[in-house]
Amino acid sequence: MQGDDDSRYAAVRSRDGRFDGAFFFGVRTTGVYCRPSCPARTPHRRNVRFFATAAAAQGAGFRACRRCRPDAVPGSAEWDVRADAVGRAVRLIGDGVVDREGVAGLAARLGYSSRQVQRQLTAELGAGPVALARAQRAHTARILLQTTVLPVTEVAFAAGFSSVRQFNDTVRSVYADTPSGLRAAAPARDRAGAEQAGAGSGIPLRLAHRGPYPAGPVFDLLQREALTGVEEVSGPPGRRVYRRTLRLPYGTGVAAVAERPGGSGRGSGSGGWLDARLRLTDLRDLTTAVRRLRRLFDLDADPYAVDERLGADPRLAPLVAARPGLRSPGAADPAELAVRALVGRPAAERLVARYGKRLDAPRDGLTHLFPEPATIAGAEPHGTLGALTAALADGTVRLDPGADRDAAEAALLALDGMDPATVAAVRTRALGDPDAAPPGAGVPDSWRPWRSYALNHLRAAGEWSDRP
Repeated sequence: MQGDDDSRYAAVRSRDGRFDGAFFFGVRTTGVYCRPSCPARTPHRRNVRFFATAAAAQGAGFRACRRCRPDAVPGSAEWDVRADAVGRAVRLIGDGVVDREGVAGLAARLGYSSRQVQRQLTAELGAGPVALARAQRAHTARILLQTTVLPVTEVAFAAGFSSVRQFNDTVRSVYADTPSGLRAAAPARDRAGAEQAGAGSGIPLRLAHRGPYPAGPVFDLLQREALTGVEEVSGPPGRRVYRRTLRLPYGTGVAAVAERPGGSGRGSGSGGWLDARLRLTDLRDLTTAVRRLRRLFDLDADPYAVDERLGADPRLAPLVAARPGLRSPGAADPAELAVRALVGRPAAERLVARYGKRLDAPRDGLTHLFPEPATIAGAEPHGTLGALTAALADGTVRLDPGADRDAAEAALLALDGMDPATVAAVRTRALGDPDAAPPGAGVPDSWRPWRSYALNHLRAAGEWSDRP
């Protein structure tokens, strides 16, 4: 609608960082596309086109702006909130499903035909699944080029391209540069990180977020929950580092994410980032690993929308004012989270010690991967734990990024011994539902669609507990 475009142009004129990732704009006279907060001179309205995704802008022939790096912004919060086929598809593409299984694999996971998926995504996003995955591969390639010293050929295949020619053509199309030129143009910080990465210290990353990010409560939660051998949190409050092992499609990884003093990198108004470092046994897992960290730390949330709704409630208003931007953490491994929600931390550590796979190269206190559901089901087949892990292993219960949340909840509740409070925790954390609440919580409908965030505010204030 024209009115909508006028509102978007107003956001561009004011360089409003709240809308970074929510939409992009292309400038006909320069051929570049930007994020709304781009510091460049504001183009005339007649020269501007708006796009729902970076992939749509690229498909229309625009290349990424070198000043604002629009491919590096947080993803649109809409796709994490939405439970329909389009939202589920976007989450699956972000997890790398199209690169691994193709469009047919994506469609099968959604229960639609490939043609239906193509039509729905193109209608809403201006780009189909192949274009969305291509944009993601281009972003991964830029990260690898600018933060590692890997040969260009290795970068191409690590980013998910099927050939070096396809890689070169995509980089030229998206960034108007060659891979070597893109590497040479890396910011000084990225070049320094590349030298360190060449020494085997991993890939340095900045995990962007929009708006304020109070990191303390997130790191507090991760510290309380940390499983020996799988996770650890070290350092003083305000400067802690969370580290954990990751089981990934092509190999394993170790991730480290640092808590930033004040919770943000650039100030609460425009957003910021969390510094991270990834060590991967197979670089093809980079995109998936980053996406899982983003879900764990809830980095694609829209704190402005959440705070506006919850801050209007008399009970929540002072809590929102005290902790603007409070997040609802997710899970790095949904199946692992489901098991942990069921059995609790001590029993989960016992499972790690008995059945967890030991890393080929343990790093300090990180020694194991959390055991796979099939392993637990085979070793301990009885009771609710056996039923849950068997259902996760055979697909009766799906918790992947494209899972239907209602169907997953129904399947969990059908398991013998599974209680509603545990299912609500799984729905909130493993499925990333922003509007989940356990039965009996007394949560009013006026808090929809952000009830998960409302409960986090109550927990942080000591006004509500998951335990009776």
